[in-house]
Amino acid sequence: MRIARFAHPKGMSFGAVEGEPDAGPQALTIAQIDGHPFGQITFTGQRWAVADVRLLSPILPSKVVCVGRNYAEHAAEHGAEVPAEPLLFLKPSTSVIGPRDAIRLPPQSRQVEHEAELAVVIGPPGARRADRAAAQRAVFGYTCANDVTARDLQRSDGQWTRAKGFDSFCPLGPWIATGLDVGDLEVRCEVGRSADEMEVRQLGRTRDMVFDVPGLVSYVSHVMTLLPGDVVLTGTPAGVSPLTSGDTVSVRVEGIGELVNPVVAMD
Repeated sequence: MRIARFAHPKGMSFGAVEGEPDAGPQALTIAQIDGHPFGQITFTGQRWAVADVRLLSPILPSKVVCVGRNYAEHAAEHGAEVPAEPLLFLKPSTSVIGPRDAIRLPPQSRQVEHEAELAVVIGPPGARRADRAAAQRAVFGYTCANDVTARDLQRSDGQWTRAKGFDSFCPLGPWIATGLDVGDLEVRCEVGRSADEMEVRQLGRTRDMVFDVPGLVSYVSHVMTLLPGDVVLTGTPAGVSPLTSGDTVSVRVEGIGELVNPVVAMD
């Protein structure tokens, strides 16, 4: 099932996306869910054309827990070693935006880069000191993410909070895919000035992650309690590169869909 959060003329709702994503938004509908998708899902009977609604970030997490250097080639491109244990950092909830929302380039940075990632969405009851099996059971589903990073500030600050934490630096979407085997999925990032000029910048596979999803969720849960709706970003493949105002950046994860965001200068 693909679960979206969307705005429509009557308000905001969750819904199940119907149709094949590759056919384009004109071919997709959303069956509105009564309330929240955690727990037993019931439908209202209302359907909306995806083209007639605005897709929002599929979840509003209390926190976004990220994993650095979880692909060996990405670590190597920055001259860093693969860590012996997952390298964790946080992005604030205020960094989260949804599909088609703008990534805003802050004036403090001259080198803002994309990082395409598979994102894990935690479901009820959450996870606290979970073993691998319990960690996997805590996964509600998966979505696409872009761990936008001010690389020059990351280097100069010596820690990552400012570089990773600007408003708009965590696009998520377009929806949450449930029941997905993420052991070997393609992760792709394309950047361009128009739909006809998109260039592949990152191309990797989740099988190349140093630490897999159950291991990551378990590890994080032994540090902090993961609440339902929290998001864990699993690291990015090699190929990160700068974004400039006027770019469009696309993140695709096989089996999930495409997350597209324009890039603009911050007001």
